[in-house]
Amino acid sequence: MADPEPPPFLCLRIRFGEKAMLGPGKAALMERIAATGSIAAAARDMGMSYKRAWMLTETLNAMFDQPLVESARGGPGKGGAVLSDRGRAVLAEYRTVERVAAEGAQASLAALQSWRRLPDGGV
Repeated sequence: MADPEPPPFLCLRIRFGEKAMLGPGKAALMERIAATGSIAAAARDMGMSYKRAWMLTETLNAMFDQPLVESARGGPGKGGAVLSDRGRAVLAEYRTVERVAAEGAQASLAALQSWRRLPDGGV
């Protein structure tokens, strides 16, 4: 017997106009930067190129009234990156929005799941 599908879940992206967005990928990058103290290490942990991580970090910093990630250039042992106070606040608010949305959507997600066709073609 095949393993049952995992329960449905929300994957939330907040759009600020047409181009500025905050979603699971940027939130995960911020969490990895906070955990590792490095944009490069965060990128490696996520299987992302360093260039992509830098681009996303620059995008995050440009989206808000204050930078979310503060970085220091330098060689081994001299550089690093941390979330600013604003970065920690933005990440916390994003996670709160995710949690509240998920809690509010439980009944609808359960209904949708009950109507799904099983992967083996059954109901």
